[in-house]
Parts: sequence; C-alpha cells; structure tokens
Amino acid sequence: MKVFHITQDWWQLAVVAVVCYLIGCFNFALLISRSKKRDITKMGSGNPGTMNMSREFGLKIGVLTFFCDAFKGGIPALVGYFLYKDYVFAGTVVAVSDFMRYFCGVCVILGHIFPVTMKFKGGKGIASTFGLFWACLSCESPWWILGVFLGYWLIVLFIFVTEWGSLGSLLGVSGFSIIQLVLFVREYAGTGVNAYLVCTYMFVLALNVLTWCAHRKNLARLFAGEEHHTSIKKLSKKKAAKTQTAE
Repeated sequence: MKVFHITQDWWQLAVVAVVCYLIGCFNFALLISRSKKRDITKMGSGNPGTMNMSREFGLKIGVLTFFCDAFKGGIPALVGYFLYKDYVFAGTVVAVSDFMRYFCGVCVILGHIFPVTMKFKGGKGIASTFGLFWACLSCESPWWILGVFLGYWLIVLFIFVTEWGSLGSLLGVSGFSIIQLVLFVREYAGTGVNAYLVCTYMFVLALNVLTWCAHRKNLARLFAGEEHHTSIKKLSKKKAAKTQTAE
C-alpha cells in the first residue's frame, strides 16, 4: 500500500474540493427547463430539483433530472475512490479511498445546494446524495448495486403510499448513512480512533445535516399539516394530460 502524507499532499485535497464543488454547481434541472424555454426557478416551488421538475414537466422529465443529478453525485466519488484505493493515511490503516469518496461527495452536495453560479440558491441535494450512496456503497461490495437499487424502490413505495416526497427522501438518506456507518465500524473494529477515521464518519453525517437543513421548510410544513402531497399517480398522468390538451 502507498502512503498518503497529509502534510505533503494536502494540496490534492484542496484541488479535489474545488473541482467537486464546481461540478456540484452545475444544475441539470435548470439546463433541462431552459431547453424547454422555461425557468424552473420561477415555476412551482422554485426548487431546481427532481420533485419540482416532475410536478411542472411530468414524471419522465423528473426521472431524467433525478438520474442526471445522481450521476453528478456518484461519478466524482467513484473517481476519488479509484484514484486513491491503493493509499492509506500515514501512520494508520485508514484507507484514503474511504475518506476521499465521501469528501468528494460532500463537496459536490455543497456545490449543488449552495452554487456560486446561482447566487448560492440551488437544489436540495437528494438525487445527488442518492447517487453518491449508490456509488459509495457499491465500492464496499458489488452486491450493494442491487441493494441500493432495492432501497430506492422502498423509498418510492413509501412516497407512493404516503405521498410525502420530502420525508421519504430524507429517511432514505438517513437509512443509507446508517448502513455505511455500520460497514465502516465493522471494517475498522479494533482500530484506534484517529482524526482521519473521525472525519470520514463526519462526512457521512454531514450529508444528513445538509439535506435535512435544505428541507427545513418542507419539514415545518409537514409538522403543520400543510406540506404538499406528492402523488406519483398524478405525476405520471400529468404529462399525458398535457399532451392530449395540446393535440
């Protein structure tokens, strides 16, 4: 294994942070809506994300937005993992790849939620976070490709039954976080606590803080009984109805 010396190689973290943040700033919802001569930030809830895109343009466009944002969250983490998978931090057994994949992910989510290109008013980071967990958990074992996919369907089922889109999404983020933390604890059982391991755990927890805080207004409306319902049935029929009207 190669050794990563933080005192010598810190500049690599700085470069990764800037690149991943800028990747996060690229908003696919805004790009797709503008390709249709509209501006998603001035439609519906104004949020440039999957749910608002689904409500305004139909489920197919919402799904397209979801996958674009998911790839945005997952690919940088995969690149970081494979670039550093043969490294450990100096004086420890902590894999740099475990640290780096979530370091990349947090920077991307920060860029998505607080993009400098949109005056720091971006999306809420759910799709990108889901893509990040799919990529990161799949690094643990190829079986997690299927496991996370099944997890997505459980989230969709929860939203289908309850029509609480934001709550279902947030519970999904927390669920995947718990799974990853359990895997890390098992992997490093018996290893002394060190700053690199603590930071890795903190990055996973930071994803929850970022996404839950980004949904604070949704949660306030939910507890007040005023949250908008997200009906997957209605979203799937919406585009078809618009098409028939246009014809």
